[in-house]
Amino acid sequence: MYTGSLACFLKCSKRNWEIPVFTVLALAPLFGPAFAGGLGGQITSVFIICIAALGLNVMVGFTGLLHLGIASFFGLGGLFLAILTVPMNPLEIGFLPAVLVSVGITAAIGTLLGSPALRLRGDYLAIVTLGFGEVVRVLFLNLENVTGGTQGLGPVPPPGFGVFVTGIDLGREFVVDSRWFYYLSLVILFSVVLLVRILEKSTLGRAWVAVREEPLAAATIGISVAKVRLSAFTIAAAIAGLAGCLSVASIGTTGDPNAFGFNRSVAILCAVIIGGLGSIPGTLVGVTILFGFDIVVIPWVDAWMQRLQSQVFETNLFALGSWRLALVGIALIVVMRFRPVGLVPSRRFAAELQESQQ
Repeated sequence: MYTGSLACFLKCSKRNWEIPVFTVLALAPLFGPAFAGGLGGQITSVFIICIAALGLNVMVGFTGLLHLGIASFFGLGGLFLAILTVPMNPLEIGFLPAVLVSVGITAAIGTLLGSPALRLRGDYLAIVTLGFGEVVRVLFLNLENVTGGTQGLGPVPPPGFGVFVTGIDLGREFVVDSRWFYYLSLVILFSVVLLVRILEKSTLGRAWVAVREEPLAAATIGISVAKVRLSAFTIAAAIAGLAGCLSVASIGTTGDPNAFGFNRSVAILCAVIIGGLGSIPGTLVGVTILFGFDIVVIPWVDAWMQRLQSQVFETNLFALGSWRLALVGIALIVVMRFRPVGLVPSRRFAAELQESQQ
């Protein structure tokens, strides 16, 4: 009986990879005390970027629309959350209502951006989204009375601020123990993965793929190309805005607006490409490799190398962090050369690329 149950679990896990992966991630903090401190915060940041990357994958992977401004929606979601929750503003409301309002506004902005860009594809659409991202960044920098400028807007109250459950101050727990944000981000990431997976298998998801492959053929069978593309803009913006809300809530401020600029958008796009366009697990793998290396591995390696070099030399001769962009570039070149479909490609996209090469 035990063997049969184990075999059934393994068979189910092959088709539903989310079960073993998220189970391991949920159990990890129980066996690692470091998750209550810096390590938990670092991994939480990776989870949050995974959420934003899933939104970008809807645009680039499913619909075939090149988007270079996903970080701007990431920043907008966080900004609206801060405006609605910081004590200095009269609109101060709870965390959950603020998240819902922020995601809704971000989705509406995504719809407004998508409306005039519906007839554009390729380089032209990329230029529009790039321009929008730069407009948002400059607005963040110059509207200091609203956004806080380079200093950011804060302090943003943590989730559960002012809420007590059996004598426990939830807001304080989110501040002192990184595992609370870790689990909150993990639950939301799991929910977004399921949502994107459902959308991928739905009629809308099949319409995205049809528009990506051949818009004219999709139109001839009754698919509204404009509505399908607009839905991708809206959903991608909403998911990125949700990620921005989590990011701002976790650090307590909107931070430097330059963090939501072109460089962040391209980095997320590179993670999606490395993992595999149109692949949900590929997107998560790409972000884990790219941003996990940047956020988790590099600080640990640099700290270890600093201790090692200080025992031999008076100054530090080498820091891995100063080479991060070069390493990312090398990784991207290697993947595109030997694995152009990505590390974990979707079956459909891999088949399409194989057909085009034959």
